Amino acid sequence: MANFQGHITTSAILGAAVGALGAWHFHYDWGTVFLAAGLTTVGGMLPDLDSDSGIPVRELFGLAAVLVPLLLVHRLQRLELTPEQLLVILAAIYLIIRYGVVEIFKRFTVHRGMYHSIPAMLIAGLAVFLMHRPDHAIAGDELQKRLYFAAGTMIGFLSHLVLDELYAVNLMGVTPRLNQFAGSALKLKSASWIATGLTYTILCALSYMAWVSTGSTMWEKTWQQTISPMRNERSSGR
Repeated sequence: MANFQGHITTSAILGAAVGALGAWHFHYDWGTVFLAAGLTTVGGMLPDLDSDSGIPVRELFGLAAVLVPLLLVHRLQRLELTPEQLLVILAAIYLIIRYGVVEIFKRFTVHRGMYHSIPAMLIAGLAVFLMHRPDHAIAGDELQKRLYFAAGTMIGFLSHLVLDELYAVNLMGVTPRLNQFAGSALKLKSASWIATGLTYTILCALSYMAWVSTGSTMWEKTWQQTISPMRNERSSGR
């Protein structure tokens, strides 16, 4: 199994590549590029949240407690809250994640369980996709940027799973052999049907929410494109 430092290094390199792609191909500004690079790097550390060691859990949940409120700022601003109300909500989200969610997570997860899986990778990407929704972008640019952040997160997450699988191969000796951890990272289900069912339930729920979010944006754009010409024709007819 790759160590924590190895995962950070790999995901950071991938984060730099994702950021460079955003700057070169999509022409994003430096804020978007560095955020995508950071999400990719963090994605590479996310599977260690179920680690038996307390260090990854403490550090990653501390980071998540900061990143999640930042990603939700655009959505919260749509509620037309006062600056004081916005700060209170952001602080509450931080405290809930930092001291509430972390305890629940430690109680109900086991090391290299369903959190070390392909469905968990998709859940992480969908969560980022749903949280970030800038209110100043047109529909096409908004969707592209959300997909960009989600893809970066999943790339980092996948790098962690792949590294764990590679380190599960014992290259000592004439014939490569798999060690005791082989096949436990890149999986679609676990031995626990409860954990597997809960994971897929969350995945289906987030997928539906993402579909509704994307569909509503596209529907609004299509509706405007259809209705606006009709209104203009009626106005000109008068």
